[in-house]
Amino acid sequence: MPSTSPRDEDQRRGAPPDDRGDRPWRAEGVPERRRGDRPHGFRGRGFRPGRNTFFWLLLIAVFALSYASMTMSGRTERETVPYTSFTQQVDAGNVREVYTRGYAIEGRLKEARQIPGQSDESRTYTDFETLRPAFADDDVYARMVRHGVVVNAEPAEDRGLVANLLLSLLPVLLFVGLWIAALVWIQRRMRGGGGAGGLMGGFGRSPKPVTPDEKRATFADVAGIDEVEEELSEVVDFLRDPGKYRKMGARVPRGVLLTGPPGTGKTLLARAVAGEADVPFYSAAASEFIEMVVGVGAARVRELFAEARKTAPSIIFIDEIDTIGRTRGSGASMGGHDEREQTLNQILTEMDGFSGSEGVVVIAATNRPDILDPALLRPGRFDRTVAVSAPDLDGRVQILRVHTRDVPLDPALDLRAVAKMTPGMTGAELANLVNEAALLAVKRGKTAVDMADMHTALEKVQLGTRRSLVMPPNERRRTSYHESGHALLGMLLPGADPVRKITIVPHGRAMGVTVSTPEGDRYAYDERYLKSRITGALGGMAAEDLVFGVVTTGAESDLEQVTRIARGMAGRWGMSTRVGPLSVLPPDGADPMAQYASQGTLDVVDEEARRIVEECYAEALHLLRANRDKLESLATTLLQEETLDENAAYEAAGIPRLTKPTD
Repeated sequence: MPSTSPRDEDQRRGAPPDDRGDRPWRAEGVPERRRGDRPHGFRGRGFRPGRNTFFWLLLIAVFALSYASMTMSGRTERETVPYTSFTQQVDAGNVREVYTRGYAIEGRLKEARQIPGQSDESRTYTDFETLRPAFADDDVYARMVRHGVVVNAEPAEDRGLVANLLLSLLPVLLFVGLWIAALVWIQRRMRGGGGAGGLMGGFGRSPKPVTPDEKRATFADVAGIDEVEEELSEVVDFLRDPGKYRKMGARVPRGVLLTGPPGTGKTLLARAVAGEADVPFYSAAASEFIEMVVGVGAARVRELFAEARKTAPSIIFIDEIDTIGRTRGSGASMGGHDEREQTLNQILTEMDGFSGSEGVVVIAATNRPDILDPALLRPGRFDRTVAVSAPDLDGRVQILRVHTRDVPLDPALDLRAVAKMTPGMTGAELANLVNEAALLAVKRGKTAVDMADMHTALEKVQLGTRRSLVMPPNERRRTSYHESGHALLGMLLPGADPVRKITIVPHGRAMGVTVSTPEGDRYAYDERYLKSRITGALGGMAAEDLVFGVVTTGAESDLEQVTRIARGMAGRWGMSTRVGPLSVLPPDGADPMAQYASQGTLDVVDEEARRIVEECYAEALHLLRANRDKLESLATTLLQEETLDENAAYEAAGIPRLTKPTD
């Protein structure tokens, strides 16, 4: 480890949560903001568009309401009466005072009178207003003086064009101001209360930055992928001490692409790299950069890279980069200027603009590296691609040890035995298995997790939740023969996976389940093994056909598995003499329309797949007829016991267990 200065130590402290809510990334290990520093991304004296805009709109609305209230102040509710009614009240001596302005006359009566034209006598008025006609030449003033009416008068004044325009537009301006203020408030609520972003910056969800963990992830938290750790050790070493690499003229890979199935620990591995190097770590999902407004994603990418450069050396992690990194020009795009492509172009520009001294490393993760744009994978951007695969036996043991560090275990619990029962499971699946076992132990009132809890949790994870379904006796018997057909062929076929468990208790959507797992980890499959898989999968349907003379819908999932394997043998793995050593079908998960051959070749693939399945089905019927006594014995025992483990199943079928699990 190189020596560090006090300034470097200060930069390694965790930062408090960011005060901006419009950043779609999380940060940990970011240096603390010093007193007097301006918020990143703003200029001037701390102008904040979202909050200031809302404040000014609210101020305008308040001013408009105040102005309206002032113009209406001092005015009481008056009744508009005809001019003749007014003169009648003057002659009757019932007018106390009047106020005139031009031709407008307002006044108050001494005693209330019924409103003219109203039949309801209870409706009266005291305060009134009227207009004196321009053609009137009566002596109303002399009559008012004669009856002691107090007369007040002001000269008629025109408010002017501007004043009249403001008064006429005031209701519209007030409505627009309140509507914009409501829109801003709704957008702030949609962003979860974030204050920045203005009127256009808050479309969609903007997650808040999270508080850094008290304990950052390291390679000690990552197990089962030692070869991947070695690949990334250079990145860690460069971030710790970049000087020795610069002396040799070497540079660290600017980008590292982590590929592999879901749950293999790609995100945790990226965090562990940042934790080992003790540098700031910025993480975001690629989908969080895409918004409805074109250009928002590119702006967010620019700001993210700017933040990372300010705290360099640092790491940027982009999860599921295939969301925006798909090959440009494909059918999924609506043109060269859409939001997704602009965001991708900005990422390409930012990565290509790095210099060797910036010390910013980009780590990305994806499950679909085959669909990424070639510009992302060229040297100078993602220089290194690291495949993160499912762990082997030793790796699963290490992962189980990591996830059981805080779980009390029974002394008799053998983690290696658990690892042997879980071939192909990823780190996330093993973590879920341990958690399910701990939940079961708590439910059963235990103080430690034992092997029985692990077995039950594995059954729940692999088979689904047990259902309390009461099947009719005839369906229960048919299910027993169906599962016995699967199991018996698994015991008889050479090279097939050994049978681990048989049950006719409904789990999930299945009425019964037969579990077969290999003795050890397998990474390649030959034609003999694949045909045994197909034959064993057809054993349930063959047993029903042989015993009952019918075929039920219970074989649906079996037929789906059979069809997938047979088409792969004929169209992808070169195991058909008619098709030859060609790969004419797209890989699993790819676009099914992306065929690589003519229709004639595809027809041959279908014919060969049918031939393989028919041969395997005939083999399944032949083996079951030849071993009918074993099938009856196994089905009868299963019908009585409902669930048989490995030893009980082989004993019920009368077949010795020839092979033993190997370490």
